[in-house]
Amino acid sequence: MTETIPSPTEVTRQPSTGARLLAVANQKGGVGKTTTTVNLGAAAAEQGHRVLVVDLDPQGNASTGLGINPRTLEASMYDVLLRDVPMDDAIEAAAVRNLFLAPANLDLAGAEIELVPAFSREMRLKNALAKVSDDYDLVLIDCPPSLGLLTVNALAAADEVLVPIQCEYYALEGLGQLLRNVDLVQRNLNAELHLSHIVLVMYDARTNLASQVAAEVREHFGDLVCRTVIPRTVRLSEAPSFGQPITVFDTASRGALAYRDLAREIAGEPRPR
Repeated sequence: MTETIPSPTEVTRQPSTGARLLAVANQKGGVGKTTTTVNLGAAAAEQGHRVLVVDLDPQGNASTGLGINPRTLEASMYDVLLRDVPMDDAIEAAAVRNLFLAPANLDLAGAEIELVPAFSREMRLKNALAKVSDDYDLVLIDCPPSLGLLTVNALAAADEVLVPIQCEYYALEGLGQLLRNVDLVQRNLNAELHLSHIVLVMYDARTNLASQVAAEVREHFGDLVCRTVIPRTVRLSEAPSFGQPITVFDTASRGALAYRDLAREIAGEPRPR
């Protein structure tokens, strides 16, 4: 660990009741945020929950990973945040039953700058979601790999923060700053926000490093770390290029089984025997 990470007790609160809004965040890129958002959402939808995935990353990987072509969108999250287009007008149905997507494209890349002078700039997403969130059981917000205004909008709108951590060197790099930002948003914009789950991803059981990283994360964060661990698999990496979540692309694969277990764990449901 290269930085001092705040104790999780400093940034957590008791979960609130009602519809769940989770921001999937980690300022590092390539740590499985989008993979976790898409596949957790698909697994939860498969289990009967009505799920909305909100793509806040200008790369639009959650959108393409669910089979949506960003070049053909009539409305995207850029229009919702900057042009006051109703969220309902941007939401698309995914191929998975009960799963819906508020997509993003490269237009969103300019939103960080364009939001600066905007009225109520930190609350744009919260206000947009307030009009549709009652239609869903779970809202998952895929954050960009930065701590700019798009991520602040996600944290201001969410009730919970879910942090994927890869089981590799420098796994906790930057996490301290993310938790400090969660604390700042909690104190200034969203008193209900709390760190609720840390998910270990890209776990390679063949290496000592993966088990060492997992042990270090569990030692520091305790019960905030999910029991379910997401393995590193080729099939998980291949699924997005086919525009499908792993639960559809390879329904019996280790990755699909792991995300189903994760969905049950986050929902507080027991695993099937």
